[in-house]
Amino acid sequence: MSKINNRDIRCSFCGISKNDAQMLIAGDGAHICDRCVTQAGEILAEELKQRKSKSLQTTLKLVRPIEIKQHLDQYVIGQDDAKKVISVSVYNHYKRLNQKVDKDEIEIEKSNLIIVGETGTGKTLLAKTVAKILNVPFCIVDATVLTEAGYVGEDVESILTRLLQAADYDVAAAERGIIYIDEIDKIARKSDNPSITRDVSGEGVQQALLKILEGTNVNVPPQGGRKHPDQKMISVNTSNILFICGGAFDGIQKKIANRLRTQTVGYKMKDDDEEVDLTNLYKYITPLDLKNFGLIPELIGRLPVLTYLNPLDKETLLNILTEPKNALIKQYMKLFNYEGVELTFDEDVYDFIVEKAWEFKLGARGLRSICEAIMLDAMFEIPTSKEDTGDKVFHINLEYAKKKFAKSDIKKLQVA
Repeated sequence: MSKINNRDIRCSFCGISKNDAQMLIAGDGAHICDRCVTQAGEILAEELKQRKSKSLQTTLKLVRPIEIKQHLDQYVIGQDDAKKVISVSVYNHYKRLNQKVDKDEIEIEKSNLIIVGETGTGKTLLAKTVAKILNVPFCIVDATVLTEAGYVGEDVESILTRLLQAADYDVAAAERGIIYIDEIDKIARKSDNPSITRDVSGEGVQQALLKILEGTNVNVPPQGGRKHPDQKMISVNTSNILFICGGAFDGIQKKIANRLRTQTVGYKMKDDDEEVDLTNLYKYITPLDLKNFGLIPELIGRLPVLTYLNPLDKETLLNILTEPKNALIKQYMKLFNYEGVELTFDEDVYDFIVEKAWEFKLGARGLRSICEAIMLDAMFEIPTSKEDTGDKVFHINLEYAKKKFAKSDIKKLQVA
């Protein structure tokens, strides 16, 4: 009787007999074969993928360009032109992710952008500040560590590993993220002349970036590092990833000046030429200048949006020191506040700090170094002495600032 029952057992879903199936799993009054289990798993995976895609669509809140710029204004002083370009690019990226592509509908292409500006003008700060308003994964990577595949350093695919980590290894979310590549100028071609040696950290990296910037399926090692045959890979499609690149491009001013038929120091050569602002040649930058600097034309073509950051003057440095939501002076006040001490300054101390930062030509980063030199002794002594003295206010005047600055080694950085 039991033999007859075993022959008659069939899959409750497809009806296949036990003899024709590799495996038949018994349940409470029902059975399922191995084929139905596999098919059910595929259906479930596809359904979960579609639900996740719909969830991403609903979580992508469209933030208008003017709102993005207002957010940037709270943390970054000036640079209105660059803020507008970044705001529009990010907004268009959101719209591109929300588009529904039909057969007859126009597909929006992504607009990767490149930001050019002197050191300390706020390129990385702009990228970090944009990240605070985004609902998509965002990461910042450094191009200086990248080398051509097979050489000491990191493969270009490692930048996608950073994005995966920012997305908690959610591939669908990472494929809609934004990557900021800093120091892009450091991978410029070392020479225009052909050489028998390979430019593994220059043109080789640019060549490797081409497909990733344009959009392709890339096998990414989940933990970063070098790829090897036995390693498990994660496939990432970069077609919907927005790339923002930034670099100082030190020395490109001379190339811009040569193109404008003028000099970095001097007068315009022709009376009928348009007046050239010699203090800010970055505003005249074109893709041709990037090519002359050492970026290959194929890479420039995949970074169609080009913008610049203005050099910082003394007034802007003063505003950076005191006005932003995360201003340097406000940070020091908060540090002292943790010790129960109120930190105050004379107005002329701010002017002194800005004057020294201007002499060092380090941009906004120089402000921090000078502030550290002035307040180092106070930050060292107050945590111990405040309980003994009972002082609740620490005031810095110009005489104190000059005295502490004169004792520091930072004054040796002054440019003659």
